Amino acid sequence: MTTTRWRQLALLLALVALMAVVRGNAGRLPELLEWVRAQGAFAPVVYGALYAVAVPCFVPGSLLTLTAGALFGLWPGVPVVFVAAVVGSSLSFVTARFLVRPWAETWARRNQRFAAVDHAVAAEGARIVFLLRLTPLVPFTVLNYLLGVTRLRWRDLLMASPGMLPGTILYVYYGHVIGDVTAVAAGARPPRSAAQYAVLAGGLIAAVLVAWRVSRIARAALAETRLAHPPQP
Repeated sequence: MTTTRWRQLALLLALVALMAVVRGNAGRLPELLEWVRAQGAFAPVVYGALYAVAVPCFVPGSLLTLTAGALFGLWPGVPVVFVAAVVGSSLSFVTARFLVRPWAETWARRNQRFAAVDHAVAAEGARIVFLLRLTPLVPFTVLNYLLGVTRLRWRDLLMASPGMLPGTILYVYYGHVIGDVTAVAAGARPPRSAAQYAVLAGGLIAAVLVAWRVSRIARAALAETRLAHPPQP
């Protein structure tokens, strides 16, 4: 086994161990949040670090964001969540790029359809990711890993980060309205509102635009590939 493979295996084992620790302590979330609150002026920094680590562990982003709203309100809740989400998504992206992308490249060389979609995502870059950030159809924690498997550049991932802001502001506000950290940790959710339906509708429109744009570019790339490498008689 090569040195790179050993590093990939070590990273995978560390990630699995971290997920096990996070999942195993899920029932102690209220205690953890009270400890965060007790950190005073450093509480936003501490919570931001915990948020960033929780993202690669598939802790639901909505729960993390609601909790930030209950802890800090809109300020500094929104900037804390936004920065932590950017860091957390980058961690997931880099992990997938290091662990999975080498196999995806090998598969892309054999599967023209996957290669075409991969090309489309890389070609559109930040625009595609911005729209994907708006849509609720793909969970935030899953999307970060999926993007890491593609040829998307990390710079484009960062440039598309403002696409997270509508959902971030909405859920931080809801957490602030609930105001009780224990209730949020127990699964409390605010009633549906016009703002939530507006964000949902915008996300669905974004999902349609992503599907249309990616399919269009992928079809063009697939056609070019077939013209360049026609099937042998």
